[in-house]
Amino acid sequence: MTSRSTSKTDTQDLDASRKGSLATLKGLLPFLRPYRRQFVLAGIALLFAAGATLAIPAAFKQMIDHGFGASAGSQSIEHVDATFLALFGVAAVLGVATAARFFMVSWLGERVTADIRAAVYRHVVHQSPEFFETTRTGEVLSRLTTDTTLIQSVVGTSISLALRNTLLFVGGLVMLFVTSPKLTAIILGLLVLVVLPIVLFGRRVRKLSRDSQDRIADASALAGEILNAMPTVQSFTQEGVEAGRFQRSVDSAFQTAIRRIRARAVLTMLAIVLVFGAIVFVLWLGAHAVLAGTMTGGDLGQFILYASIVAGSIGALSEVMGEAQRAAGATERLLELLAARSDIQDPARPQALPARTANGARVTLDQVSFSYPSRLDSAAISHLSLDVAAGETVALVGPSGAGKTTLFQLLLRFYDPQAGSIRLDGVDIRDLALHTLRGAIGIVPQDTIIFSANALENIRYGRPDASDEEVFQAAKAAAAHEFIERLPQGYGSFLGERGVRLSGGQRQRIAIARALLKNPPLLLLDEATSALDAESERLVQRALEAAMVGRTTIIIAHRLATVQRADRIIVLDEGRVVESGTHASLVAQGGVYAKLAALQFQAPLPLEQLS
Repeated sequence: MTSRSTSKTDTQDLDASRKGSLATLKGLLPFLRPYRRQFVLAGIALLFAAGATLAIPAAFKQMIDHGFGASAGSQSIEHVDATFLALFGVAAVLGVATAARFFMVSWLGERVTADIRAAVYRHVVHQSPEFFETTRTGEVLSRLTTDTTLIQSVVGTSISLALRNTLLFVGGLVMLFVTSPKLTAIILGLLVLVVLPIVLFGRRVRKLSRDSQDRIADASALAGEILNAMPTVQSFTQEGVEAGRFQRSVDSAFQTAIRRIRARAVLTMLAIVLVFGAIVFVLWLGAHAVLAGTMTGGDLGQFILYASIVAGSIGALSEVMGEAQRAAGATERLLELLAARSDIQDPARPQALPARTANGARVTLDQVSFSYPSRLDSAAISHLSLDVAAGETVALVGPSGAGKTTLFQLLLRFYDPQAGSIRLDGVDIRDLALHTLRGAIGIVPQDTIIFSANALENIRYGRPDASDEEVFQAAKAAAAHEFIERLPQGYGSFLGERGVRLSGGQRQRIAIARALLKNPPLLLLDEATSALDAESERLVQRALEAAMVGRTTIIIAHRLATVQRADRIIVLDEGRVVESGTHASLVAQGGVYAKLAALQFQAPLPLEQLS
């Protein structure tokens, strides 16, 4: 992923993540801070649970020395009864504290994960088209699902386990010193020798975790791309080929995951064997001390239990470390996504548009030049100047690649031109808030988007607060009302993903109704009737002519029959205006437009056919 502008803080975070440490997880702090109270409650429960666990070995020491040791007398039964009663009380505290800790950390895991998913999605939907030129949607979806699930396991489980086992390790170590300083010093010296290879091997686990997540994202991106193109895949009988491509992608992810699992298994084995080996050796020394009479049986029992707690906490911490390594890789990928910054931003002090008039909006382009970020050596728009008066209907025609759709993208400020300016009602669009600018523009794109909802909500997308009656009127104006009424549930009919239950012409009329419902001062029509049959085109043309009244309209059309009644026709070629005029005057000039007209109409149309 690339972005030309990132903040200093984001860069520092990313640099830290690349050092191969768990410092990347610090990027989660902004999502954790709002829930300090829940963390405090979980911490209190954690302290009680750890304290209860550390009290158990001391109770066993009392039971052994006073109940069964050499000093035990007639009161041994009372000591045993009191000890077991105390053990039950400790177990009750441990149970309640553990349950409270589990609830709080699980709640935190779910809440923080939901916040991260919402933040990432909110960030992505505000990116400019440049972002999606280099990032596949399937990869974004993988980060929203798989990566955030790994983070959930860390926040909801691993952090709690890490803190719990750290407390047990520290507390158990202190009690080991209290029980036998000599044996504890020996065991610590051995632990220093065995921890070093564990730490070094853990770095390899983190790298493999990141690679594994990348391969999963690749597979998700491939699946998303193919599933959205199933009619094309099936019409070219490429089902087997695509299934094979996905199988290879999944196998690659599997092999990477196996390397990660193998590394984690070796890491766990090293931790358990080396740590427990050191502990067994020290306990062997302790057993000889009891036989020599320099240590009581209760002390040895207590030392064994505390050593088991310390060893178990180290083993658990190694497991948590493996999960944390995977989550660090996932966090790094999410931070990269959150660090992406769109070049298209709201101005620091946005201006307001003048009060709307009945005539629509005036659009002025002054020496605009633009090249797409991925093709900077090729100009899509070159020194283009154009003034569209309020209420005027202007048609843009020209060969493919002439810059027509690019002009629409610049008007919507999906991109900013490298030179020149674009003004809406005299205000530079870079001085307008994006919501204000795009709220003043309605568009019917060539590639119609229909959402997985019913017909009513698809049209209402143009103006969410519109009433049902206003939706019906917009549909009637777009010649969509009749076919919608014939659907099984009428306006409540589900249209399918990407509108698969509708024909191309029906989808386009839904999009036209959506734009009309918005009622903007500036209307952009990009091949708005390209998918309509002759009868539907006639109906929609009539609707569009009515919709153009009182607003400025800019039309892109390859079919010249749809633009003959425009107030002005602008002919673009290689990003420049090469001709301008009415249909009749352009045909008479015998230039680019006349050639296009001759190809479509076979001969220039007589003037009487234009009335």
